[in-house]
Amino acid sequence: MWVFVSRRLRVWALFAIGAPVLGALLGAVGDRLERRHGPGTASRALKYGRDWLRRRSRGPLARRGRTADEGTGTPVR
Repeated sequence: MWVFVSRRLRVWALFAIGAPVLGALLGAVGDRLERRHGPGTASRALKYGRDWLRRRSRGPLARRGRTADEGTGTPVR
């Protein structure tokens, strides 16, 4: 069935669904590594990868809009 889907739709699905899921996995591994061994190069790199993918993600799991402080949700103007 996957063969009959257009190349463009497959690429969109990869980036729209795969990239946010990969970012979440990278962040979870980075958080777990940091909890277990403290902050280090590997955990920072994994968390950077999560943030990089989150900024570039436009799929259904992407964040909408920019905020000044993610904790308060105050919009940037």
